[in-house]
Amino acid sequence: MIELSVVIIAKNEQHNIVDCIKSCQFAKEIIVIDDYSTDDTVKIATELGAKVTQRALAGDWGGQQTFAIKQASYDWIFLIDADERVSPELEQQIKDMVTANEQIAYWVHRQNKFHHNKATHGVLRPDFVCRLMPKKGSYVEGFVHPQIITPYPSKKLSAYLYHYTYDNWEQYFNKFNKYTTLSAEKYRKNNKKCGFFKDIVLRPFWAFIKMYLIQGGFLDGKMGWILSVNHYFYTMNKYVKLYYLYKSNGKL
Repeated sequence: MIELSVVIIAKNEQHNIVDCIKSCQFAKEIIVIDDYSTDDTVKIATELGAKVTQRALAGDWGGQQTFAIKQASYDWIFLIDADERVSPELEQQIKDMVTANEQIAYWVHRQNKFHHNKATHGVLRPDFVCRLMPKKGSYVEGFVHPQIITPYPSKKLSAYLYHYTYDNWEQYFNKFNKYTTLSAEKYRKNNKKCGFFKDIVLRPFWAFIKMYLIQGGFLDGKMGWILSVNHYFYTMNKYVKLYYLYKSNGKL
């Protein structure tokens, strides 16, 4: 085990938390900040040796992760979501980087998976996310897609972090609704402009073209088409919600 604090933000993740924690048990400390789960997330995490603290998320993902980072006992931290898993290859790379102790923020190669659905392009194409870094001076800001802030130069690791995005279509569309609402609220808070023709008519078309053609969604056959069309509606819906937030306040 290495002197590393793994940080997990969770709410009602009993179906995910076991595999997530077990993939990180090479670290001396695993911290779970739980948003008052109503299932067995806390019980399971505690039984697996994690340090669990309950704290309301209140829509502020960045604030929750920053709070979690402050609880870490070790100089190095690794951020992971409950629906993610560290591969054996990534485990070894993390061990090597922490042992080397160079003051660098590492981006890991995340492979996105939709249970029972094969897609490796477009919306579910692999991406890089900043997750491993020294604790000192590191924090997170933002609501829907938070940004990790560190004072360190960055470097990419090659091994995969597996991200099990959705278990079923019901979960997919629940997240769809939640994230479009949070995005709209974030845009309003930042006073982002919203025009009906530009953002509700044209922008979704560009979102579809980007995912289906430019990012290669068409290579994933039927699933690529479905996910790209859904990305069209995702983009449209967050701007529809923003448009009517402004309209309800008499700003349009």
